[in-house]
Amino acid sequence: MLLKRAFDIAVSAAALLILSPLLAALAVAIVIDTGLPVFFTQERVGRAFHLFRLRKLRTMAAAAEGPLITAPGDIRVTRVGRFLRASKLDELPQLWNVICGEMSLVGPRPELSCFVELFRESYVPVLELRPGMTDVASLRYRREERALGGSTDPVDEYVQHILPEKIALAREYVRTRSFFGDLGILLRTFGAILAPRTPTKVR
Repeated sequence: MLLKRAFDIAVSAAALLILSPLLAALAVAIVIDTGLPVFFTQERVGRAFHLFRLRKLRTMAAAAEGPLITAPGDIRVTRVGRFLRASKLDELPQLWNVICGEMSLVGPRPELSCFVELFRESYVPVLELRPGMTDVASLRYRREERALGGSTDPVDEYVQHILPEKIALAREYVRTRSFFGDLGILLRTFGAILAPRTPTKVR
């Protein structure tokens, strides 16, 4: 959709320009807290199963290793990182992924290849589209780390229960997507980010 692509570029470029002072301030906060690097990049699966480098502000210790899934209380997450994750500001560098054509503002969230391969057939229609910064699954699982907090094996919980539902939501998006539907998801995303947070019980 040419309209969708033009909208993605225009909004992302404007957002990067407007938010550049905030991004600079966040970069300084990360450096003061834990030093360089400021950005974290990770290989994800994009449109037509092509791999790309997803960008985020770094929220974990620079040399951190461990599980692919982050649960509440993960000691790898830095002080500034906790704030960035809670506010979703760590996702802002993905606006550059959008401008580069690797992502869209709205679309199925990109996954790691190890998870995609577990459900490759289910991902075939999903990856006909560019992955997005936000989608219905992002809204439903906005507090995903909390949802995983009660599990003794967060990776297994993610693969067995959360990821299949995310894929189902992504496939439904593929079937019903529209420009105005995307606008609605964007508005709901902004509302979720700006809404006051209330304590959530860990299951």
